[in-house]
Amino acid sequence: MRFSIDAHAIGRKLTGNEVYIRNLLKEFDALDGVSEFVAYVSEPAASLDLPARFRTCCVSANPFLRLGWDLARCVRRDRPHILHVQYTAPVFCAAPIVVSVHDVSFLEHPEYFPRARALQLRTTVRRTVARAARVLTPSHYSARAIRRYFDLPANKVVITPNGVSSRFRPVPREQAEAFVRARFGIPGPYVLTVGDLQPRKNQAGLIQAFQRLLQARPSLPHQLVLTGKDSWFGSEVRRLAARFPIRGRIHFTGFVSDDEVVKLYAGCDVFAFPSFYEGFGLPILEAMACGRAVACSSTTACGEVADSAAILFDPASIEEIAQALHDLLVDAELRGRMERLGLQRAAQFHWRQTAEKTLQVYHEIAGASAPALTGERSVAVPR
Repeated sequence: MRFSIDAHAIGRKLTGNEVYIRNLLKEFDALDGVSEFVAYVSEPAASLDLPARFRTCCVSANPFLRLGWDLARCVRRDRPHILHVQYTAPVFCAAPIVVSVHDVSFLEHPEYFPRARALQLRTTVRRTVARAARVLTPSHYSARAIRRYFDLPANKVVITPNGVSSRFRPVPREQAEAFVRARFGIPGPYVLTVGDLQPRKNQAGLIQAFQRLLQARPSLPHQLVLTGKDSWFGSEVRRLAARFPIRGRIHFTGFVSDDEVVKLYAGCDVFAFPSFYEGFGLPILEAMACGRAVACSSTTACGEVADSAAILFDPASIEEIAQALHDLLVDAELRGRMERLGLQRAAQFHWRQTAEKTLQVYHEIAGASAPALTGERSVAVPR
């Protein structure tokens, strides 16, 4: 079998999309030593992140060129049994398509996107989903939304929960704090959030909640650290932070490496994830895997992923966010209990399981029986 994967996200700081495809390809190598894999990449150095036996082909980073010409040309040449893409397939494709749609926020909340981007996604994703043999998505929440918006039969949508890389693990707090202090100049204890600076991540709400928390408990020594790359909305978040008296205690790190984000997770007292909308919410599990207590949104897929291992709040309520932070920061016993529960929860999610289920879809679509795959028993995300 020959399977082609659009891996243009690797090396381009496309956050969740890059994490997803990079980990899948790594696990494919361990699970299926018989099939041939072809990865279509846009960054020359991306091949260094891929298994040595995988063939790579360069496609344009420009989406119009990649989707309008390059991918179709590669598929015609390589003649794979399937092409796996994220969200959008090439205009012309001679192979069956498997598409990963992590969420449909562009349909449910187009206000979170620049108008042209929301329109483009509505058009191209709808076309791709209609042509796809299977749609993969990471949560029951997203599966229900996809079936509803695209009017799909249940058997066309396959839930493949995301995993947590083994690099996310507890690190001695003193070591992590020293690294964060030296690398980012952040003194003292801190609350952390991770995510691109964009409206749906709700950094604005977290900043306001942090201001309210410090007004109520001025003795708290904590800083607020926002990690994630800038976007079209980043200047708005920074302007909001600059308006508050606590602006000197709010820090923006920008995009950071995998090793750096592990240290940031491990060094924080509490991880906050106030997102309005998530198809999964991988940072919740990453923080838990690093041994940190989590306070996160109760909406969309966040509650499904966190289960009972986090303090949940309504992301639209500044008061609830502030209260959740307060409870975890001042109650050491509660914080310790949530840290233990979080480690147990994160241990249930593995990229090996995600890759195993994805390969089963590949082989099913290709019309062949999947080879015997090694790996742990799959864990279903609770409904």
